[in-house]
Amino acid sequence: MWPMTSAPTDPTPAPKPPPQHAARPAEETSVRPTDQDEVATAASEVAGGRAGRRAVHGTSWWTPLRTVLVVTLGMFVLGMLQKAPCFGGGWFSGQAAQYVHACYSDIPHLYNGRGFAEGLVPYLDRIPERISGGMEYLEYPVLTGAFMQFASVLTPGGDALVQDEKTYWLINAGMLAVCAAALVTCVVRTHRNRPWDGMLVALAPGLALTATVNWDLLAVAMTAAGMLLWARSRPLAAGVLIGLATAAKLYPALLLGPLLVLCWRAGRWGAFGRVTAGAAVSWLVVNVPVMVASPAGWAKFYTFSQERPVDFGSLWLILQQRTGREFEEANLYAIVLMVLGCAAIAALALCAPRRPRFAQLSFLVIALFVLTNKVYSPQYVLWLIPLAALARPKWRDFLIWQGCEVVYFLGIWMYLAYTSSGDERQGLPEDGYQLVILAHLLGTLYLCVVIVRDALRPEVDPVRRDDGSDDPGGGVLDRAPDVFALGPLVPAPSRRHAAFADPSTAAAVTSATGTATATATATATATRQRRTVRWGTARWE
Repeated sequence: MWPMTSAPTDPTPAPKPPPQHAARPAEETSVRPTDQDEVATAASEVAGGRAGRRAVHGTSWWTPLRTVLVVTLGMFVLGMLQKAPCFGGGWFSGQAAQYVHACYSDIPHLYNGRGFAEGLVPYLDRIPERISGGMEYLEYPVLTGAFMQFASVLTPGGDALVQDEKTYWLINAGMLAVCAAALVTCVVRTHRNRPWDGMLVALAPGLALTATVNWDLLAVAMTAAGMLLWARSRPLAAGVLIGLATAAKLYPALLLGPLLVLCWRAGRWGAFGRVTAGAAVSWLVVNVPVMVASPAGWAKFYTFSQERPVDFGSLWLILQQRTGREFEEANLYAIVLMVLGCAAIAALALCAPRRPRFAQLSFLVIALFVLTNKVYSPQYVLWLIPLAALARPKWRDFLIWQGCEVVYFLGIWMYLAYTSSGDERQGLPEDGYQLVILAHLLGTLYLCVVIVRDALRPEVDPVRRDDGSDDPGGGVLDRAPDVFALGPLVPAPSRRHAAFADPSTAAAVTSATGTATATATATATATRQRRTVRWGTARWE
């Protein structure tokens, strides 16, 4: 007797469901720099070589974040040790010693120079001229002043002012170390599949050398946190952090410019409105109470910035020294150049064949501010380090730029040693200092040029070459179709690089399966895209 069956059996096996790449652990999908970066591959030989194909991720305590944090704190400690000659007496034995050893810091000097040693309240209490040298009120933004005041409260006052200043520097260094840890944590997590890019920040010589020169790390860390929240599609929270960062240092407000043109191109006006509102409200909440209580004290930062003459590190100083002419119009010239540069960056954002990434435009805007400003303090490099790591995560270019910044860091102290050594004239003369300023300017321009090239040729962008990424730090902008673009400068993508003109196509082409079907689909989609590009707008079918 034949067995009874309820239905005929289909000899064809059921098709397998498509792989769910989105569910893969982040450790398995993360980009390893030793697979893509020649410098990282060569440097990995020190630690046993590049990771092999059989390497198992997620089985060790040493996750990328923990590794980067340990390296960051190690570099931070090395930076503190670099200040040891000054801590041992260089800060208190005349100007020349701290310049010769390149270990100067504003922090111990301003403990007494801005009235913290005498218990004065920033912005509210006028600083006696006998200790301030003529600075009537604290010349820092409100949130930085609160940071300085909090550190002074933690500093136990004693009979010896020198010991108090040392203690004040140590307490500030500990607080700034927390800011450095927060900074690299945000950078590691901003691009989900590129956590090792945070190592660029951790190993940056500029971070180690300038972390405790001033209080800029507070604003830098909050700016990085704001960019992380934007990457997580939380524009309101991102705006709050950007506003708080602006209350600590003025430059973070410039990030709203890139967001404006990127949201314009993507039609994400709601997100831009929320980030702007969050920034405005948080800035007002911090500043208005001080503004009302002491208008003159609150305004000191802004009036000092405007009235400050041409100073160290700027292009204007080179011109002033070479021509012998006082550039009293430097503010006007800097504003004009800044406006023209921002217009060029906006044109790049609207005309590029593919919408530039948020980090790319952010670096360009802040670098433009640095290049055109009438002063460049050594610690300003901290503003650019995290942006460079996110905008151009390529070790060769990053180290070229950092090498130029190290040259400038050493050059400015040698120049100050020369000017403060009296008739001995030991250090770097004026002509030599102009050369190190040029090294800083050219190094920053070099990084700007390669980032502009990445925006115009997205197929060479290190971030967009991995796993079909569009803008992993873009939040609501990531993979969003364009609704507006200036078409005359938008070339039709070539067949070879067609995938890089459309975020969805790029994801399909470089998916983990790597099948011929995906490639064919990508080519067809790119062909349809070329038919739909129009003057002034671009849309994807």
